[in-house]
Amino acid sequence: MTAETVFQNFPNLSDTQKDQFLRIGDLYADWNRKINVVSRKDIDELYLRHVLHSLGIARVHSFLPGTEVLDVGTGGGFPGIPLAILFPQVQFTLVDAIGKKIRVVNDVIEGLGLENASARQVRAEAMKGSFDFVVSRAVAAMPTFVLWTRDRLRPGGKPGGLANGILYLKGGDLSEELAPYPQARTYPLSDYFQDPFFETKQVVYLPETACR
Repeated sequence: MTAETVFQNFPNLSDTQKDQFLRIGDLYADWNRKINVVSRKDIDELYLRHVLHSLGIARVHSFLPGTEVLDVGTGGGFPGIPLAILFPQVQFTLVDAIGKKIRVVNDVIEGLGLENASARQVRAEAMKGSFDFVVSRAVAAMPTFVLWTRDRLRPGGKPGGLANGILYLKGGDLSEELAPYPQARTYPLSDYFQDPFFETKQVVYLPETACR
């Protein structure tokens, strides 16, 4: 898979955004030769399994300009970096407890010229400040993730979209871990992307009011 799979699914990208998505491949390939940022078997599928997967969140919600988003457990920069490219007027803070991963993320942010993204080495539960949305890719079961992040969520929401809350990329049967959250909504990514990879993948939305 190449960046073309992103362009096909998001046809209204600017030339700057297309250039940034193209450069992602080389930046991660270069870093992966030094340290294992993305699993070795996944690096050839970077655009499908990491970039497009991250952008599944954008199929569920379009962040409005001025929104502040926290990416918890970002690892190599997913979903935060692809979302920061797609939403240049939205501010993204990417955090992870592992320093070498944050070093990679900061290098990729710099290499892409992203002025709306920053990365910090910190555990989610030690973060300060508040955000409109928290995003992540399956770093913990939902009850644990809510415990880590609920104090980071700012009440309210901007008109015209989802209220502030969590947008979480998860796979498989979620009925048990979502049982405590009747307000949770799930969005199958197979509704938006055709590749078989997305057959079991979902975005879970949990409003801030359900996290208290």
